[in-house]
Amino acid sequence: MTTITLHATTSATPEQFIAGLTDFGPGRAELFGYSADEYLEVHELGSDQADITEGSGGVWERLHYNWSNRSHVILTTTDSNAWGRNSSHTYHLTEVPDGTTRIDYVVIREGKNLRGRILAVVLGSIGKSALVKAFHNSVKAIESRVEATPSDSGSQPGDGLI
Repeated sequence: MTTITLHATTSATPEQFIAGLTDFGPGRAELFGYSADEYLEVHELGSDQADITEGSGGVWERLHYNWSNRSHVILTTTDSNAWGRNSSHTYHLTEVPDGTTRIDYVVIREGKNLRGRILAVVLGSIGKSALVKAFHNSVKAIESRVEATPSDSGSQPGDGLI
């Protein structure tokens, strides 16, 4: 099993970051490079939970998203062609007194087959830099969408708007 912990600081509030994270509409790859539109399938979408299939490059996973706690968002793998059920993504969001938000992001990858085990080893070693880059690109993309959206939009997490 591979565990990777990443950190970032964003000008987006926790609510704005969650709204970006839970935007499951077309163009999701603009925010999350490893979530291509052709893999994206929304099975169920609630006010603070979702059941989503996403992926790219031949690797997909079905994830249960839970953002009922606005400071702790958990994505649990329920099915995948590479990742086992102990795989997950966790975002811990902390509001900082200067108005920014600290994001502590933990990715756990358990390969469920040979392909997954090889990918987990690569991700934990030479592939980590690609994950770091993708994470920081996602944070910047969400910030850009927040800056481009009027502050009185009234958007909520899960509504696909920022």
